[in-house]
Amino acid sequence: MIFICVKWKVRPEYADRWVELTRDFTEGTRAEPGNIFYDWSRNVEDPTEYVLIEAFAEDAAEAHVTSPHFKKAQAELPQYLVETPMIRNVVLPGDHWDRLTEFEVR
Repeated sequence: MIFICVKWKVRPEYADRWVELTRDFTEGTRAEPGNIFYDWSRNVEDPTEYVLIEAFAEDAAEAHVTSPHFKKAQAELPQYLVETPMIRNVVLPGDHWDRLTEFEVR
């Protein structure tokens, strides 16, 4: 799977509305056939930073970045950001999460 983590620095005046502002992009991406997961989190120490963790089947990347909802997000979302998002993108074996056995719940 293609595993992607993106840090989004949102302008303070839009930080509380970020989930709403990205709703169409989020829902469109989650509906893509190659999407494995697409989850937003908010940094607890910096409420203007959101972290997006997403994964796609290896053959789904082109369809994602050429989709209408991706192109719309490219056109609309930068106005709400402080800076260009930071990304890590790696290919991992499998299409699942592993258990963190060091913190096993018994």
